Amino acid sequence: MLHGDNGSTLKATTVLAMMNWLGLRASYSRPRVSDDNSFVEALFRTAKYRPQFPVKGFADLEQAREWASSFVRWYNHDHRHSGIRYVSPAQRHAGEDHAVLQARHALYQHAKARAPRRWARHTRNWNPITVVTLNPERDAVIRAATESLHNTRSAA
Repeated sequence: MLHGDNGSTLKATTVLAMMNWLGLRASYSRPRVSDDNSFVEALFRTAKYRPQFPVKGFADLEQAREWASSFVRWYNHDHRHSGIRYVSPAQRHAGEDHAVLQARHALYQHAKARAPRRWARHTRNWNPITVVTLNPERDAVIRAATESLHNTRSAA
């Protein structure tokens, strides 16, 4: 399966013929649904910029599968994601992130007590992220509009 946006490159006859020859099926993002492609693009960027990414490509399908399996394992268990306060997805899903973040908070508090001049105000926020969203700005606009509509109906 090869996933892409709805651009002309992945719909070109020669590309489709090559995919068919390789035994690949095409998968496309839904039209006018921005959420579909951005997750894939972010993941591809992370993969391409890994030092282990083979710049000259893979020797064969088995090597590609081995690399992809290794990448997925690293991405889920070792890579610390900034969007979830630098814990791994595996830690987050197992509920281990709370303990990790509490330990970090305690460490920062201890460091601040030992050298208070190092911090102008607060230490880093180590509160667990409760909701992860792709478009937080859009979600805030939708939430505000929904609340406004609810308030208008309540007043009537």
